[in-house]
Amino acid sequence: MQWRRGSASPAAIVVCSLVLASCAELPQKGSAPVAFPPVRAAFDIAGRLSLKRGDQALTANFQWQHKAAADTIDLASPTGQTVARLHGAPGSAILQTADGRVETAVDWNALTTRALDWSLPVGGLAYWIQGVPRPDAQFSVEAGTGTEPGVLRQDGWTIVYLAFAPDENHVPRPARMTLSYPDVEVRLVVDTWR
Repeated sequence: MQWRRGSASPAAIVVCSLVLASCAELPQKGSAPVAFPPVRAAFDIAGRLSLKRGDQALTANFQWQHKAAADTIDLASPTGQTVARLHGAPGSAILQTADGRVETAVDWNALTTRALDWSLPVGGLAYWIQGVPRPDAQFSVEAGTGTEPGVLRQDGWTIVYLAFAPDENHVPRPARMTLSYPDVEVRLVVDTWR
């Protein structure tokens, strides 16, 4: 086919338009910009969790008090009986079980590795549970149905945000989420944000 200036037929214009349109990038699900909520230096949340690792499983209620310098996490059975208290501050982490057993370590990673046989990323979780990535570390994110994050990947963990609800300041915060690592799955439901 030979083209001459000014002689493009209407059919050729339609064909060219279709070809160019097929080359254009189509919007992908989750390609909307993600708006992360502001990070809180302190929070007090309560909810439920289920943890599965291989053939081990745990279901518990939790209360987490997070401050800039320390975290305290209380775990209770679904019937309300205290199972354990974890407390961590710079330079120390302590696990105290209902039967009086006490484990200590220099940080959360060492404590949870010793007590659970895997490392619970409390430092990252303090951000992920707010719907934001941990600062100063690489991450990837996919938008959810709105501008909130739908999937966040960081430190080898995949965090899937299933629902958001407003905190006491009317800021959308995660209400249901799943965290997964190669052989660990944690499901969290946050009932109250303070």
